[in-house]
Amino acid sequence: MGRRQRNRQRQQQRRERGGGGDGQGREQAGWEGGYPEIVKENALFERYYRELRIVPEGEWEPFMAALREPLPATLRITGYKSHAKEILHCLKNKYFKELQDLVVDGQKIQVPQPLKWYPEELAWHTNLSRKILRKSPQLEKFHQFLVSETECGNISRQEAVSMIPPLLLNVNPHHKILDMCAAPGSKTAQLIEMLHADMNVPFPEGFVIANDVDNKRCYLLVHQAKRLNSPCIMVVNHDASSIPTLQIDNNGRKEALFYDRILCDVPCRLQLRIATRGVEQLAEGGRMVYSTCSLNPVENEAVIASLLEKSEGALELADVFSELPGLKWMRGITQWKVMLKDGQWFEAWKDVPSNRQTQIRPTMFPIKDEEKLKAMNLERCIRILPHHQNTGGFFVAVLIKKSPMPWNKRQSKLQRKLSQRTGDVSVSAAATEDGSVEIVEEPPAAEDEETKETQHLLNVESEQSKKDGVCGPPPSKKMKLFGFKEDPFVFLSEDDPLFPSIQKFYALDPSFPKMNLLTRTQEGKKRQLYMVSKELRNVLLNNSERMKVINTGIKVWSRNSDGEQFGCAFRLAQEGIYTLYPFINARIINVCIEDVKVLLTQENPFLSKFTSETHKRVKDLAMGSIVLKYEPDPSKPDALQCPIVLCGWHGKTSLRAFVPKNERLHYLRMMGVEVFKAKRKEEDFESKTEEGDQDNTKHMEEEMDIEHNELATKMEAEVDEKPIHELMESSVIEPENKMENVQPSSENAENRDITDLSSVKA
Repeated sequence: MGRRQRNRQRQQQRRERGGGGDGQGREQAGWEGGYPEIVKENALFERYYRELRIVPEGEWEPFMAALREPLPATLRITGYKSHAKEILHCLKNKYFKELQDLVVDGQKIQVPQPLKWYPEELAWHTNLSRKILRKSPQLEKFHQFLVSETECGNISRQEAVSMIPPLLLNVNPHHKILDMCAAPGSKTAQLIEMLHADMNVPFPEGFVIANDVDNKRCYLLVHQAKRLNSPCIMVVNHDASSIPTLQIDNNGRKEALFYDRILCDVPCRLQLRIATRGVEQLAEGGRMVYSTCSLNPVENEAVIASLLEKSEGALELADVFSELPGLKWMRGITQWKVMLKDGQWFEAWKDVPSNRQTQIRPTMFPIKDEEKLKAMNLERCIRILPHHQNTGGFFVAVLIKKSPMPWNKRQSKLQRKLSQRTGDVSVSAAATEDGSVEIVEEPPAAEDEETKETQHLLNVESEQSKKDGVCGPPPSKKMKLFGFKEDPFVFLSEDDPLFPSIQKFYALDPSFPKMNLLTRTQEGKKRQLYMVSKELRNVLLNNSERMKVINTGIKVWSRNSDGEQFGCAFRLAQEGIYTLYPFINARIINVCIEDVKVLLTQENPFLSKFTSETHKRVKDLAMGSIVLKYEPDPSKPDALQCPIVLCGWHGKTSLRAFVPKNERLHYLRMMGVEVFKAKRKEEDFESKTEEGDQDNTKHMEEEMDIEHNELATKMEAEVDEKPIHELMESSVIEPENKMENVQPSSENAENRDITDLSSVKA
C-alpha cells in the first residue's frame, strides 16, 4: 500500500468515526493522536525478497519484525569541534543519568547507547520517540538540549546507517570532495567535520562541493552547512547526472578539477547515470562511495556491475569490511531476478518481451560470464539488513579509480589527433541510452559575423569580470536557471579602500589571506564580508559560467557605520570568529570563567560586574568590536576544559558578548549553569529583530545581541511549542518507520517502472 493510499484510508476512517475534531479521540489514544494503527503489510514486498533470498535462512521473522518497529532516535556529536568531549561528558554525566529508571506512561525509558561501530562514542541511539520527547514533561530538559545543540551545529539527528558512507570515504583535510546528491545535508556535515579534523588549521587545503538537483532542498542544505561555520563548503544546484566539469587555475594553466573523494548517495532513479558521472570526475587513486537506502539488487549490485563492466578495469571494488569494526553486515550478492509490479518475473534479458523492453533494461540483470563476474568481486559490496542492529536497510559499495575511464581515454586520444589537423572537426562526449558515453565528431557550425561578435563580447566580459573578482550567477543564455536569483560573489580587490582600516584596527597578521574576502554585492555599500579558502576562490573565479552557486563562504565582518568613529566600520561576526581569530593580534581580552558567565547571562553588563583583571584589560582599550577569549585552566579539572572565543563589544561603561541565543545556552550548559534560568533572564531582549545597523551608538549596541537571529530570535517559542522533528527537519529527513517506504520502487539508471516493491528506506 502506497503512502497516498494510506493517507486516504486514514481520512476515510476519521470520517467514519465522526472526525474526532473535539480532541477526545487524541486524549483516549494517548500520544497516538487518535490515528489508527498503520497496517505494516506488503505482500509483493515479502514475495520479492523471499524469492530473491536476500535474507539468510532462519532470519526472515526477525527481519520483518524489525521493519515493523519504529526506527530508534539516533544522534551524532560534531566531532571536529574542540568542545565535542565536553558535549559528550555533559550527555553521559547529566542528561543520560537523568533518564535512568525513568518511566513515562508506563514505558521504561531506555538509556541511550553508543553505536559500537562509530568512532570515539560520538554517535548514540535510543528508543525515545519524537512523540515522547516533545510531550513528556520529564524529558523537557533533554528535549531543549537536543533542539538547541542541533541548531548550534553541535549535534545532528541522523539515521544510523546514513552515517556510514562518509566514514568509508576515508577523508583527509587536503581532499577535494564532491557530494553529488547532498540534501538535506547530514552526510555533508560529516564531510565538513572531517576536513576540520585539526581545529588549529583555519583553512584546510580541501573543500566540499555539495550539490543537489532540487533548488529548494539546496537551501535546506545551506542551513545544515552553515551550522558548522566552515569557509571550505560550496553549495551548488545541478542535475547530478550531468554536473559540469569544473576548471581550476594551476600556475596560470587551466586544468579540469578532479575530486579525491566523491559521495554518491543516490535517489531511486538515474543511479547508473549519476554514478557514471561521478567516476568520470574522480581523480586517479580517488575513492567514490556509492550508497542507497534500498535492498533491491537492481538498484545496487546491478548498478555496480554495469559500472565495473563499462570501466574496462579502470575501477575496482575496495574491500572495506575491516574499516568499521562492530558493524554487522552481509556481503553483496551475484545472482538475482527482475520483477514487474504485477509480479511477473524475468531471469535474463532474453526473456523480456519486446513490449517490456522500455521498462526493463539489460543492465538490470546479473552478469552471465562467470570469469568476468568473479573479477568484479561483487561480494565486496556491503548490505545492512534492518534486524542486524535495528536500523534501516542500506547498501554501500566503495570504488577505487585506477586509471581514466576508457571513453575519456578515447576522447583525449582523438582530441590530440585532431589538434594536429586543420581544426575542421569538433569533438564532444554524448551519453547513450544505457548511460555509457560515446565520442561524437561534429562538423563546426557556420557562424555569421554577428554571432562571432556576440561571442567575442561575451568572452571579453567574462575575462573582465574575472579580473574584477566578480563571480556572478551564470548568464541565462548559458544555463537555464530555476529557483531564486542569487547575488553575485565579488572578491575584494588588492587595493580595496575598505581593508586598510580593518587590518589596522585588528592588527591582522601579514599572513592573513585578504584576497579570499568577498561580498555579495557588485555595486553600492558593502554590508557583509565573507571568507572562503583559497582553493574555493580558485573554483569560483574560474567557473562562474559553468555552475549555479547557491551559497559559499563564512561571514567574518558586518558593517556598522558608527564604528568608524572608533577606527573601523566593520565589527566581528561570531560565525566566523574561529576562522578569523588566528590572524587577529589586537583587541583580544582574556576572560575567566566567571566573566564568561556574566557575559552570557546578562544583556549589557557594566564593567563593574567583571573581575578586576578584566576591568584593567579593557580600561585603556578603545571602544568597538573585540575578541573575548577563555582559556581552560588545567589545574581546575572540574571547570570547562575547552577554549571559547566570543565576539564582543566594548562600550563606554559596559562589555557585552555578541553571541546568538543558542550558542549562549550551549556554553552555559557546558559550564554547568541551569539554562532555564538563563533563558528567563533573556526573554526580554530575545524578541528583538535585526533591522540593520543603526545610526547612533546606543541603537547599535542593542543590535549587537541579536546577530545571527535568523534562527535565534524564534528559538524561545520553538523550544516550548514545536515538535522536535520540525525543529530538526534540516537534520533528519528520514521516515519514522522502516516500513514507511517499502512499497516497490526499483530502477537503475534507465528505468523507473520495475518492482515498485523493493526499496527499504533508511
